[in-house]
This record gives sequence, structure tokens and C-alpha cells, in this order.
Amino acid sequence: MSNTQPPKININREEINQKKQRLEQIKLELKQEFIGIDYIIEELINYIQIWYLMPQILSRPVIINLWGMTGVGKTDLIRKLIKKLEYQDRFVEIELSNGESSWNSTVSSILESNNINDGKPSVILFDEIQRFYTIDPEGKTVANTRFTDFWELLSDGRLAKKDAKEAIDEYFQRYMYANKQRQKRKNKPIEPTNPAEPVEEEDTTVGLWEASSLKKLFEIDSDILEIADMKEEDMVRLIQQSRDKKRVYEPINHSQTLLIISGNLDEAYSMSNETEQADVDADIFRAYTEKITIIDIKKALSRKFKPEQVARFGNIHLIYKSLRRADFENLIDTEIAKIIKKNKEHFGIDIEISKALNTLIYQNGVFPVQGVRPVFSSITDIIEANLSTFIFEAFMDNLMFIKMDYDTEKQELIGNLAEKREIRIPYIGKIDQIRKDNTEAMVANISVHEAGHALVYGILFGLAPLQLKSRISTNYASGFNFPHQIHFTKENMLQKVKVYLAGNIAEELVFGEKHLTISGSFDNEDATCLVIDYLRKYAFDDNFKAYYALGGPYTMDSSVTDWFTEKMIRNLGDEVRQLLSENLNFLVTLAKELSQKGSLKPEEVALISQQFGHNFEVKNENYFMIVDYDKQLNAFDSLKEIPQNTPKSFSL
Repeated sequence: MSNTQPPKININREEINQKKQRLEQIKLELKQEFIGIDYIIEELINYIQIWYLMPQILSRPVIINLWGMTGVGKTDLIRKLIKKLEYQDRFVEIELSNGESSWNSTVSSILESNNINDGKPSVILFDEIQRFYTIDPEGKTVANTRFTDFWELLSDGRLAKKDAKEAIDEYFQRYMYANKQRQKRKNKPIEPTNPAEPVEEEDTTVGLWEASSLKKLFEIDSDILEIADMKEEDMVRLIQQSRDKKRVYEPINHSQTLLIISGNLDEAYSMSNETEQADVDADIFRAYTEKITIIDIKKALSRKFKPEQVARFGNIHLIYKSLRRADFENLIDTEIAKIIKKNKEHFGIDIEISKALNTLIYQNGVFPVQGVRPVFSSITDIIEANLSTFIFEAFMDNLMFIKMDYDTEKQELIGNLAEKREIRIPYIGKIDQIRKDNTEAMVANISVHEAGHALVYGILFGLAPLQLKSRISTNYASGFNFPHQIHFTKENMLQKVKVYLAGNIAEELVFGEKHLTISGSFDNEDATCLVIDYLRKYAFDDNFKAYYALGGPYTMDSSVTDWFTEKMIRNLGDEVRQLLSENLNFLVTLAKELSQKGSLKPEEVALISQQFGHNFEVKNENYFMIVDYDKQLNAFDSLKEIPQNTPKSFSL
């Protein structure tokens, strides 16, 4: 049994303390440079501490995963962190993909070309990981031979030198061939050459180009210039010694490497495909992303990678939430302040920008699931492009103060130059123009449709919708009624079906059957899907207790439920028609208010509901409607006789 002790690690407490203070300073700086991701910065700095302070004690690399929608600052955060850590020369970004766009096919070769495949402390960012996969959308294994060593690196931090033996053999063959050629030139007989013995001829050195690759491959401690000046036979002897010791075949240990994996996981962020949506409140999207957990992330990864590969990502997953409305507003304020400061420094002009410009930018620049990039673009389009005109005119008249404002009614940008001259530039936001193009007749129709959804939703669930809109930024007139997150139960499924059916029924009651529109096509689809699941999947109806959603060889004849689905939707539709007829004045009042304003807040809907004897509660985006199962369980009396209620059935 060996008594060999592991080498003692020297700890420089003063150096560690200085590094720790630097990390705290970096954390503060990053929080000032990024908006809305303080929680991510806190976690990131916390997880890199051990790697940054004492990398020599690590036995495997630290793996940190960053997940979020586009434009939330994943890549930029890492780049700025690396710069502040002064690790630029020990950092590489790698984008793995299944395509053949790069000549590199291994992680090892990329690290080699960036001079960080040496086991010393370094940082590797695997960005846009969603483009890389080993399982296709159908769940089949992809025949992918590229970047297979990525999984080796994640597993234990060791990258095998798969080309070491080939490189040694190649070098020996070239040496032997060159030696023979030299003997021929000297007209000497060719004798067997022993690489361990020097060749009697003029000195032949390794050369600078060869020295660089040999130093990396064989981990030679000497300086490159020293290696370049070595005689070839000496180099062969050195390589022979390395080969005999088998050191050259040992994998490179990346235990001191910080591995950061970043990507956009649409499978976890279900709202990420709403890229065109500029009207849904950012706080609503935020509420949905706040509920994404590590379980959702692993489930999303399992659709791209094999189970054993998902495990290698580890358990450090930093999950970005979408930015809140307040974050976007803060971003706009910050960028405007930068513009004011920059122009003061460059031109000496004092600038004041009205809050009306902030509103204009938000309305036309915020697409919640696209992050900050569209906002920057809108700031350039609205402020910087037009401010340059005002600055030029101010210079011409030697007026060193500009107040920039926006006339919403006339849709004009205003430049007030030192209270002596006013310049107006016609301007309407690109998204505002789309909203404006919706005709009043269409808005009226949509308002009745959406008011029907909102009214039935409020009466059945007791809640005012999070958002109610009938004038939104799409190329076709449209609106929406945004609900809360509701726990699915037998009763709630039926209530949701009624809400879906309410839009077209409201149109029919107000405008007549012959003026019904196709607006309810998607509603009808959603309602039908819920009813089918109610019958076939969840067995909530007494007539269908089997599972009719099976596939493959176990497929059951689901057609037997089709006419029950039809009957059920008809019956639920009749109940909705009765409910809306009893509240027709409420429906029309709500629709008129919505048509006039184009959008109603939950508080406004709740106020109107009170006028008609209802009480729609206002709950925020994080509210999750669920039955109080805990209270019912604690209050349950097992000795009490359980009533035998007959469940409602929609059978014929």
C-alpha cells in the first residue's frame, strides 16, 4: 500500500482576501451596468468564488449554466465579467452546432488553437447551446460525430490527447526520412539509424514553426526559442523519453477551468415565441418566467440531449426571468441620461428630455420577450436621430439649451431651443402607427368579442383579467383578454371552455347571427381541445373512464367520443348565452368603454363590474388560482358521512 501523500497546497491568505474584495467590487460594478438581473449577478459571483480564489483545490471543473430568453444579457454579462477579472487571454467562446460551418470538430482543437488546452485556470463559454443537440424533435438519436469530447469535458474535466500517438509516429517518420535524404546528398551509404544516437552530419535544428507545436503536444517546459535551437536528434531523444514515460498520452486535466454554458431554451420558456407581441404587459411575462424551475430546465434539456448527457450539465442553473416593466423603464431612463451626458461633454449643450419621450419609446420599443435590443434601436430612432437636428440648429443660433418634448395629440417631436425658438418634426412611432390603422368598426367588433371573454371570466372566476385590449399592434385588427394562471380541475376546465366560447356568443347577441366574424376560430379550437381532453384524457365524464388518448398499437377508437364532444360544447355554449343575456347591459357598457380606450386596466374592469352588482377581484400577475386543498384536508372529518353526489354528465 502506497504511503504517498498528495502535494500540500500553499494558501496565500492575503492574496485570497484581495481577490475576494475584488469580486465584491466587480459584483457592484456589474449591477450598475446591467438592469434587472441583480439576482443573476449575485448567484454568478457566488458560484465562481471557489474557482477564482482557490482553483488549485478543485478536482473537477466548475460548471455554471445560464438560461433565458434572448436579449436579457447572458453573453454580455460573461464578457464583461471576464474583462473585469482580467482573464481575456485565458478565455474562449465556443458555439457548438450540428452543422459543418467550422473546420474544428473537437473542443480540444479549439482550446489548442487558443492556447488554453494546458490545464491552467481558464474560462470557456459554450454559447448558444440550443443550436447543439443529440436528439432530434422526434426523439431519435442524431448521428453526430462533432464535438464528442464536449461530454468528456463536462464529465470529469479531462480531455484526452487522442492525436498524441499519431503525432509522435509522424514526427519520427519525418525525422527518419529527412535523415535518409541528408545521407543521400552526402553520397554516404544509408545505415540503420537509431533515434537515440546523433547523426554524424551538419547540425540540423528543430526550427521555430516546429517548436511551437512540439511544446504544446509534449508539454515541454523549455522556452520556444530554446526548443527551436535544439538539434533534431536531441528532440527525438526527448520525445522518446516522454513516450517511454507515457506522460504524453495522459489526458489534459481541466479541473481548474470554469465552464459556462449559455442558451435560449424555448422548451422551458413557452412564451418565447411571442416575439411580435408589444402589447402584453411585461410584468405578465415576468410572472410566468418566475415559475420556471430547474425541473423545467432539465425537462427542456432532455428534449435535446440523452439522459446521461443532461446529467453532465450539473445542478448549477441560473434561470433568467424576463424583464419587468420597471426594468424597461429604468433602462430607458439610463440610456437617456447617457445621451444627455455625452452631448454635454462633446458639444457643451444642456439637454432636457420630457417624460413624454420615455412613454413614446416604451410604447414602440418594448417587446417583452425580445429583451433590451429593440429598446436600444427605438432610442436611436426616436431620440438620437432627431436630437441631432435640434443640436445643429442650436449651434447655428448659438443657443446652448435644448428641451425635447413630444406632442402626443399632433404627433410631433418638439425641440425648444433656449426658450427662443421652437422646431417641430412630425413623428409617429412605428408601432403606434399600426395601432392607429385599426378601423373604428373593427375595434368595435373586437371590443364586444373581448368584453364577452372578460365578463364570463370575471363572473365564473371572480377575477378581473390582467389585461383587456381591443387595439393592438398587429397587421390585422385584433385584441386579447389575458387571464391569470389557473390550476386545472374538473370544474375549472369547464369554466375555461365557457370563457373561450363567450367571444363569438357576445358578438351574436350584440350584432346578430349573420354578422358573426371568424374571430372565434382559435377560441373554438382551444375549447374543443379542452373538451376532448376532459373526455378522452382525464376521464372526467362518467361515460368515458378509459384513456382514449393512447397511440401506437394500443390506440382506442376515439371516434366514440366525437358526438359527445359536440353535445358538450353545445350545452356549455347554451349556458354562456344565458349568462351573457342576463348581463347584456354590463356587456355593452364594458364593450363601449373598451372600444373608446382600446385598453382597460384590471381596476377599470372591476369598477364597471361593481356598477352591475358583481365584484371582480384585482389580483397581480403572480396570482395562482387554486382550491384551498390544505384547509379542506385539515378540516376533513373521517367519521362524517360522505354525501353520494352524482357528478354532472354530458351524456345523451
